[in-house]
Formats: sequence, C-alpha cells, structure tokens
Amino acid sequence: MRVLLFGGAGYIGTHVALGFLQHGDTVGIFDDLSTGLRTNIHPEATFYEGSILDRPRVSEVLALGWDAVVHLAAFKAAGESMIAPEKYAENNITGSLHLITECCAHQVKKFILSSSAAVYGEPVYLPIDEDHPCHPENYYGYTKLAIEQNLEWFSRLKGLEYVSLRYFNAAGYDPNSLMTGLERNPANLIPVVMEAAIGKRPNILIFGSDYPTSDGTGVRDYVHVTDLADAHVKAADYLMSKKGNLIVNLGSEHGLSVLQIIEAARKITGRPIPSEIVARRPGDPAKLVASSKKAKATLNWSPRFSSLESIIETTWKVYHSSVLKSGRVL
Repeated sequence: MRVLLFGGAGYIGTHVALGFLQHGDTVGIFDDLSTGLRTNIHPEATFYEGSILDRPRVSEVLALGWDAVVHLAAFKAAGESMIAPEKYAENNITGSLHLITECCAHQVKKFILSSSAAVYGEPVYLPIDEDHPCHPENYYGYTKLAIEQNLEWFSRLKGLEYVSLRYFNAAGYDPNSLMTGLERNPANLIPVVMEAAIGKRPNILIFGSDYPTSDGTGVRDYVHVTDLADAHVKAADYLMSKKGNLIVNLGSEHGLSVLQIIEAARKITGRPIPSEIVARRPGDPAKLVASSKKAKATLNWSPRFSSLESIIETTWKVYHSSVLKSGRVL
C-alpha cells in the first residue's frame, strides 16, 4: 500500500510513519516543518516539503499516485485556538478543504483523519462513546468537527471513504527509541512536565484545582502514541477492505489527573518538577475518559502501551537522552 502522510514529520506523524513502514507499506511524508522535525523522518520514507495551504503543491504530490492519505497536518493547541482562532481556521479548515478536494481530484479515495476528543466538549456522560453529543468547548475542537462534517459530505457527493480517529490525549514515545526528536514548543501536559524535569522550564502551571474531580485537577485519558500509530495502520487496512466510513475513539479508557501525572513523573524521573496552581483555562472540560469499544470491535485495536508507567518511562527516556547528548548535567 502507498500511503501519504500530511503532517508526517510531527510528533504523532513520525510514529504513524514508523507503524506503516513496519507494516511493509510505502510511505510518503508531506510536511512544512513548522512544527515537525526533519531529523525524525524515517530514511525509508520519501519526504515532500510543503504546506496544505499551498494547493498546487498538494496537487503535485497527490498526482504521484497514492492508495490512501493520512491527515495529521493540523494545529492542535486548544488554549491557543481560543486566542488565535483565525490561525486555526486557515490551517485546520481551509487547509483541510484543500487536501480533501485535491484527494478527490486525483482519485485518492481512502482518507484517514487525525481527529480529537475535543469534538465532544463537556461530557454529558462518561465514558464518552461515539454517540455522545458533539459540542466543542474550544475552537480547535470545532475545527476537527468541521473537517469530519466535510468528509461526510464529500463521501456522499464524491465517493470519498474515510476513517476519523478521535484521539484522546496522545503521549509517550516509541518503546524502542526509534523516534527521539522532541516536540518544539509543546503545549500538552506530559512534554511540558518533561521540560520542567530537565530544567528547560522553571515549573509546571496547573490550570485549575477546583474541578469536580478526586484531587481538583483536570482528568484526561492518555493513549500511547505507538498505540495510535497501530490504529492508523488498522484503519488503512479497514478502508482497503471496503468496509465503509468509520468514526472511532482512541483512548486507554482510564482517566488520569494532572496531579497524578506530575507525581508519577517525579517518581520515575527522580526530579522535583515544581508546580504552580493558576486559574482555569477557558474551554477545558473537567474530565474526559474514552470508551474505545468501537475501535476494538471494528479495527481489532487495543492499547498495548498506554499504562501510566509506560507513557512516562518512554517519554523520560527520550528527554533524558537529549540532556546526555547536550552534555548538560541534571
């Protein structure tokens, strides 16, 4: 299978590329390197530099002939999306429409979307399944829902077939340390915790301690990035088997609070990791926990690496290694 990954040089994208290569597929990576890393591009993958906002370039690369496309080229910081919605509208919505339209023009009819649990908003019930109402509480979540809705329309009108993978919180690194590039300017909790552990940040900001949770901090469902990569490969196989469109959650089905993450990181890293409680961020639900039953049933997928210990240990291994390579002493 020939698979083209848009945003394939990013943190999740490089792991997804590795998953497809290990599956025996031919992989192309299309990325503008605004957040992705050239050093993390696997030598067996073919790299095409470009932006999804550059429609002629998207068309040029799609014309090379691909069996499936994976779309990971979205901005993903929920907090930033509430401050700079125009940035997210242009890249996540306009860029995605360019990509979808050009896929149809070049007869690339198998489409896998990196979506998000942010489409759901504040939970009406837990765990969240795919039938849960979608009322995003941040603009980032809205952009993902808008892309899904466009995929549904293009499926009806142009015969596009798609799988939308609604990630909960992606975390961890390849257990065999084949992917070692660190995220640039991370916004998600665990890499931010690691930056505090290696001294790159003075402390961790905890946004809110008065949520209706066991310790007052927000609770999220963390899923290992290697498990996410496996789901993409299974989604491509699903589409190639012509089983129809699919929307599934990808999560561990276990909720972890911000304080639980920080305490586990302190234990595993041996570092103090100072923290400071500040006000809540707008658009942050108190608790998000997945039901992944549908993914297990339709894709035969299960999260094998998504324990708290595995996530923190594989992440710390990469961050600690970066310190050793730099010659600094912790």
